Amino acid sequence: MPDPAVPPTTPVPLTALLAREDLALRQLAGPPAEDVVLHWVHTSEMADPYPYLLGGELLLSAGVHIPESAGPATSYFDAYVARITAAGGAALGFGVAPVHDTVPEALVAACAAHGLPLLEVPPRTTFSGVARAVWQLMAQARLAELRRVTEAQQSLAAAASRPDPVASVLRRLAQRLGGWAVLYGPEGAEGAEIARAGREPGGEVRGALTRLAQVVRPADGPGERPTPAPASATDTVAGSHLAAYALGAGHAFVLGVAEPERAAGDHTIASAAAVLLSLLTGEQQSGTGAARSSALVRLLLGAPPEKVAPLLGDGPWTVVHARPDGDDTPEPLAASALGAALGSALVDPAGDVVRVLVPAGRTPAPLPGWTLGVSAAVAPHDWPAADTQAARALARARATRTPLLRHGPRPALADLVPPGEAAAHAHALLAPVAAHPALTETLRTWLSLHGSWDRTAVALSVHRNTVRQRIARCATLLETDLDDPDVRMELWFALRRL
Repeated sequence: MPDPAVPPTTPVPLTALLAREDLALRQLAGPPAEDVVLHWVHTSEMADPYPYLLGGELLLSAGVHIPESAGPATSYFDAYVARITAAGGAALGFGVAPVHDTVPEALVAACAAHGLPLLEVPPRTTFSGVARAVWQLMAQARLAELRRVTEAQQSLAAAASRPDPVASVLRRLAQRLGGWAVLYGPEGAEGAEIARAGREPGGEVRGALTRLAQVVRPADGPGERPTPAPASATDTVAGSHLAAYALGAGHAFVLGVAEPERAAGDHTIASAAAVLLSLLTGEQQSGTGAARSSALVRLLLGAPPEKVAPLLGDGPWTVVHARPDGDDTPEPLAASALGAALGSALVDPAGDVVRVLVPAGRTPAPLPGWTLGVSAAVAPHDWPAADTQAARALARARATRTPLLRHGPRPALADLVPPGEAAAHAHALLAPVAAHPALTETLRTWLSLHGSWDRTAVALSVHRNTVRQRIARCATLLETDLDDPDVRMELWFALRRL
């Protein structure tokens, strides 16, 4: 017989339904109500209800299907109850009146023989009332489960913020599940128990849980396992419910759980703990979190960027400036997802622009929903210059509606002039506007976009009339004709050295 496809609903103990005084239900046969749970309610007057049951139902019937010839000497009731139990029915509710004054004795005997709980539904209780009561109990059980899961998740999150986060999460998980929680490390053929909490099970259960952890552990190399390892696995050994969860950090850590009883919501609670432990073990194994923290502290204490960069990874580096399409300010989660897509955890979601420091070996590609400006690959001491390059590339990308624009350094005529002399000339030429950063940046952007008012307005996020006013002000202060291409060329060379 195939396993019944029990509906994915919150189970309701039969004892809770029998405790409803407004229903006045009475159990006449079958196993104790404490051992029975209901997943569904179904009403049927079919002589063979098997094709219409999923399993786990309380089947309600008024006995309309019972022929007059059926009696203790016939096999009708035995066959009827056998089909219900074969379909996985949880219990049978028989309505007294209007067809039958009492529950047939042969039905009571058949239910007792097949171990099917039989409930007497009195005349004043309607089947719809029974169904409504079951749904109410399901809603109450579901609400209680959600509250329990929410409280457990909050408790686990608080534990993860303690000085000993891994041990604290395991202790809190074991308390919430009333069992044993263990974290297996990647070392060894079967993984080492690097942390544990709760009441330790016997050797048989402990060994079974260790073997179950191997089921979800990622293969060490190609060809180790013909199919990908599952994210979780369960088993039952010596009355204990076992579960193993592969942690998502990619370092072969596994969370194992053993509990004497499996309650509703336990899988969700254990999964939440697995997510937290994935984050904690990922930082612990790779050291990236500690390295970033160390780099920040050293920068704050005065270390130069080139001394700090080795802690963050191999160089050279590119700086990426990104803005989401539209005018929305990027949310922190979106900024983190952007960093993950670019292959870097060094993300600065400042204002409406997200800045990401990316190792140069990871070439940024266009990303749906984002406009990107990418700097040239630079050494750590040139990070500030690369930040400026990425900002200008982003401005041009937005103005030209290009998903990604890279800064492209190449030899130019300006490189023929000694840098010191070029910088002195630039400062002298642009001195009238240099004291006004808004004017300088507007002039730079306007020249880079070939004098387009609209594109410059988009790039600077200002009105086109503001651009016109600023350019006119620049022309006045510089005492020059900005429509002259020679003037524009000279100003552009100067702006590149400013």
